[in-house]
Amino acid sequence: MNRVRKQVGCSDYIQEDILTDDVCVAILDTGIGSHPDFGDRIAAFADFVGGRQGSYDDSGHGTHVAGCVGGSGHISRGLYRGIAPMCRFCVGKVLDHNGEGSIDSMRQGLIWVMQNRLRYRIRVLNISLGIGSGGDKERMHELIELLDEIWEQGIVVVCAAGNNGPKEGTISPLGTSRKVITVGCHEGGYFGSRRDLCENYSGRGSDDMLYRKPDVVAPGTDIISCCVQCRGNARSGYRSAYTRKSGTSMATPIVSGAAALYLQKFPYMNNEQVKRKMIYSARDMGDIWSKQGWGMLNLEQMCSTG
Repeated sequence: MNRVRKQVGCSDYIQEDILTDDVCVAILDTGIGSHPDFGDRIAAFADFVGGRQGSYDDSGHGTHVAGCVGGSGHISRGLYRGIAPMCRFCVGKVLDHNGEGSIDSMRQGLIWVMQNRLRYRIRVLNISLGIGSGGDKERMHELIELLDEIWEQGIVVVCAAGNNGPKEGTISPLGTSRKVITVGCHEGGYFGSRRDLCENYSGRGSDDMLYRKPDVVAPGTDIISCCVQCRGNARSGYRSAYTRKSGTSMATPIVSGAAALYLQKFPYMNNEQVKRKMIYSARDMGDIWSKQGWGMLNLEQMCSTG
């Protein structure tokens, strides 16, 4: 996350110069572990897969995503802190230990976010998961309508473009909504000509889509963030505190964190203003629209004025 913050213009000053820490990010994923970098900032947890009480993550994906959004980097002395390290989390477990879920669990999670948005002051929703285009199209359309309804309630909804690229028209169905911010991957040349880069399989938009997607891109290759296997304590030291993951699942919480950080600096802004500010300040990477959208997230420019 250290190099990612530099790539997207997230300086120490931008992270520290905020008006409020009362911004909650909802995350629908595999859950969240009790990592020291989260402290006491897990405001709520609900399990729509196993019905268990108490927060947990039997996959590790959700913990890594949460770390990208707002891990404090405490164990790493700030090196691997996320984008909005003072935000709070509301986490809904909608995926199992294999990272698989159902339309039903996703639907329950979305309804839970809507029902609790005022109670926990949820301002951002992160969805770092892709649901295949097959299956029940009518029920998939219902999920997209729920996403639009959440947006209409004033929440910034951020969805992954998915990892089914590079062919055109491979955006994950949830990311096809006109209203949500759809995030693809781009490394900005950081890794040179490496072939296994996330940007090479990030979901692509197409001319056949009703709306041009993705909206923005962010780094998604070899992202170091919180590991659910973290063990130890401050006295004896921590082991396995961080791990690397790649995919649009990692690029998405970087953008969600940016939205949360922006709302911490300018809490009077609404979600439409956040989206406009984000896309209009993005840095053009010189790639085709179906790959880069408006361009690379640029927090320095985005946060320059309210």
